[in-house]
Amino acid sequence: MSFFPKIVFQYEVEEYLTKVFRNNELITALGTEEAEKKYQSLLSHLSHPPAFTTVRVNTHLASVKHVKKLLFEEIQKQFKGLCVPVLEHPKLQDILLIPVIGPRRDLKKHASEVIVGAQCGYAVLRGAHVYVPGIVSTSRFVKAGDLVSVYSDIEGKCKRGAKEFDGVKVFLGNGISELSRSEIFSSSGPLKGLGIRMIEPVYLSPSFDNVLPSHLFLQNLPSVVVSHVLNPQPGEKILDMCAAPGGKTTHLATLMHDQGEVIALDKIANKVKKIKQNAELLQLNCIKAFYYDGTKAVSVEKREDKQEGPPFLPESFDRILLDAPCSGMGQRPNMAYSSTLKEVTSYQPLQRKLFTVAVKLLKPGGVLVYSTCTITLSENEEQVAWALKTFPCLQLHPQEPHIGGEGMKGAGLSLDQLKLLQRFDPSAVTLRGMDINSLQDSREDELISLANKDCIGFFIAKFIKLNSK
Repeated sequence: MSFFPKIVFQYEVEEYLTKVFRNNELITALGTEEAEKKYQSLLSHLSHPPAFTTVRVNTHLASVKHVKKLLFEEIQKQFKGLCVPVLEHPKLQDILLIPVIGPRRDLKKHASEVIVGAQCGYAVLRGAHVYVPGIVSTSRFVKAGDLVSVYSDIEGKCKRGAKEFDGVKVFLGNGISELSRSEIFSSSGPLKGLGIRMIEPVYLSPSFDNVLPSHLFLQNLPSVVVSHVLNPQPGEKILDMCAAPGGKTTHLATLMHDQGEVIALDKIANKVKKIKQNAELLQLNCIKAFYYDGTKAVSVEKREDKQEGPPFLPESFDRILLDAPCSGMGQRPNMAYSSTLKEVTSYQPLQRKLFTVAVKLLKPGGVLVYSTCTITLSENEEQVAWALKTFPCLQLHPQEPHIGGEGMKGAGLSLDQLKLLQRFDPSAVTLRGMDINSLQDSREDELISLANKDCIGFFIAKFIKLNSK
């Protein structure tokens, strides 16, 4: 049941993806019709938000039960008494799941319109209010307190400050304007703060703006799985190679009971600042974050004994997480993917550089987990095939917990190897809406199963380093 149009790609990217999802191995296994059906289903899913909002509980500071109670009370307040459950996950015991109600098809559209940018629009579909920097245009006479209908300019064609827009726009719901048009587009520079308070969003998800900030971290379900798969132990030395904004970094530190060392690298200075802020907010002391390019993180020279930061000597780490920079095609919702084919194909060589450094930095017997939030073969299964061929010291290892599906055919991996991988594929479940009645009629195990499948597109591979050769 598709509410929004399928995701749109640039022509060359669409051609590229069509070949990926019609590769010979896949067609042989599924048949042309089934492969095409799965691909079209995936495109529909990508333009819609996941069926659940996932939050990770900071178990370093509070129990899941305590936070669940506080969160349930907060959601009731936000949803004006509507009884939406907060679910615990049987295999991921530090997360809470909140079903998303929607799409709501009966909302009345108002004459006053506000157009927001695509990224702002996607945040609204996942529960956010509209902040002033995200507003591109409003109707001529919008005043503070007005009821307005909010639309997303998914193609980025609306001119800032326009009084009307007839281009492609997607209805996101209704809200109350906190400011007048003249205040929103003030000549003294862009205002910050809340612009539109959403009161009738098409998809009803809780807002987490300043909600239990030291107890909760908003994170997609597969992103939580990754840290559990790495399974860091107290006292170990862990490297998170591309760490910003620090969701997985802080999770690793929490799983280690804040005992040991988590080194977090990122090559963007502001993002490193964000990692440090998140570590401080969650009161985690074992994290050390550095502004550094992961491709240069291995040292060829002797280090000073007291040197904490990069570059590091070979075989310095017990476990390494490489959540690699990627084309990000698994992110949801996304209705218009703007990257060019050149940009999409630029990630594979960068990922291989980072991977090569990770293998050098890992101790024999150590664990390396590689992950991406994309759907291509070239950044996922092809990287695994390349790694196993290039580094004889690496062996694929079973993952625990194994919640996603197996790897995708097309990279020449054996069926046994594909079973060791986790690919979270949103098209594995039928796209359907959720209203309060269907929610109350659903069993908890059915809802958990839906949450496991109807999430972002994601990929995880786990390797063990057998020896130092």
